[in-house]
Amino acid sequence: MKTESAVQTAPFGGRKQSLIEDARRERSGGSPGPSRNGDSFVFEDKDGMATVNVLFTLSNEKNAGFFKTGKIFETFEAKLLHIESRPGRKSKNSLADLEFFMKCEVHSSDLEVFINSLKRVAEDVRSVQEEKVPWFPRQMKDLDRCNMLITKFDPDMDQDHPGYRDLEYRKRRAFIAELAFRYKQGEPLPSVEYTAEEVATWREVYQKLRNIYPSLACRQFLDALQQLEKECGYEEGRIPQLKEVSAFLKDKTGFQLRPVAGLLSARDFLASLAFRVFQCTQYIRHSSAPMHSPEPDCCHELLGHIPMLADKEFAQFSQEIGLASLGASDEDIEKLSTLYWFTVEFGLCKQNGAVKAYGAGLLSSYGELVYALSNKPEYRPFNPEEMAVQPYQDQTYQPVYFLSESFEDAKMKLRRFSETIKRPFAVRYDPFTCSIEVLDQPGKIQNALSQVREDLKTLLCALERLSSS
Repeated sequence: MKTESAVQTAPFGGRKQSLIEDARRERSGGSPGPSRNGDSFVFEDKDGMATVNVLFTLSNEKNAGFFKTGKIFETFEAKLLHIESRPGRKSKNSLADLEFFMKCEVHSSDLEVFINSLKRVAEDVRSVQEEKVPWFPRQMKDLDRCNMLITKFDPDMDQDHPGYRDLEYRKRRAFIAELAFRYKQGEPLPSVEYTAEEVATWREVYQKLRNIYPSLACRQFLDALQQLEKECGYEEGRIPQLKEVSAFLKDKTGFQLRPVAGLLSARDFLASLAFRVFQCTQYIRHSSAPMHSPEPDCCHELLGHIPMLADKEFAQFSQEIGLASLGASDEDIEKLSTLYWFTVEFGLCKQNGAVKAYGAGLLSSYGELVYALSNKPEYRPFNPEEMAVQPYQDQTYQPVYFLSESFEDAKMKLRRFSETIKRPFAVRYDPFTCSIEVLDQPGKIQNALSQVREDLKTLLCALERLSSS
């Protein structure tokens, strides 16, 4: 998520598009689930071409395996439709082996030989059935699988990134990223011993933003920031650690943090919000551009997102976006991504007759925060249907911001929008087991209603005692 535009001389000269277009190009396609069709690798056979979903593992001990696999695809003229990779689930060392998921088309007459050829160079070759509903996490431990990164802003890939030509910065980023890659749900959150240069960058950002927060940030943000300064050591001379910030959030709203190596795919990031888990980076932006980061960094997360997640209404709002995303179609994920952009990242609200900022992309960007609350941009009423398809500015300030009357109003409108998302089931978060309950059978719905009735009895009893005292 963007923080500060690198192009300030031409405010609207950047690439204009929508998050729908971004998500369409970068969609993960869902994580592969277990095979239900045994050794049958075909889920579609048309005009002599078989469409195949295949999952296999390559060990780093067999470095030639990947190249041999590519040669097999070339030999059989297989058309590659989709590819994903992730650390092997059976390995404790994330670098030991990689698991690949490939969707491809191959001549039906060649299929058996094609699969047998793969089995000679790869391990655990198996089929994966195409699911009508995209996979989504049901338990918090499943978030270990929600790790697909979007690399277009990575300093190793993006030549316009301020740290692209700084080899030491890139090595440092890789070291911090590896902490996140190795993390498994339930383990202690990793700590980072920040360097003097990194703290100096944090100090410059913290000082400049802290001076303008009182007049431009919403009340909820200011209240939480004051608590963070008192309880979590938020100050200009020290970058807070995830462990202490996560404990603070969990006590306030039930949210907790999880380390992430970079910008996640929309589906994986939104899914984590359903569990009240916020995926949080630990690296910091390059020292040459302290007021600009083309990707989320710890300044964006700790200053922009964390204070708002300490507010109960906003935490509930964030979780409901996540719950709406579970099992949603790619098209609906795209709309929810854009909705997230114009609320959690760049949202504005009214307080005491004045416009205030609550979006993290604004609250972690000096330039855009000042700009957004000037008379230059256009304000529109909070309308999820319009927001979900609104184009946005990818490389500079937004020309349009959406203004909500309150968080409660925004939450109610979001719920109505969520009802338009077509799924053959509903979902409910169980805070006792930290799991997602899929309401797809009458019995499950009856059990959920029984629990709600018990909660209502408790509340009615409490009201009666208050009225009689």
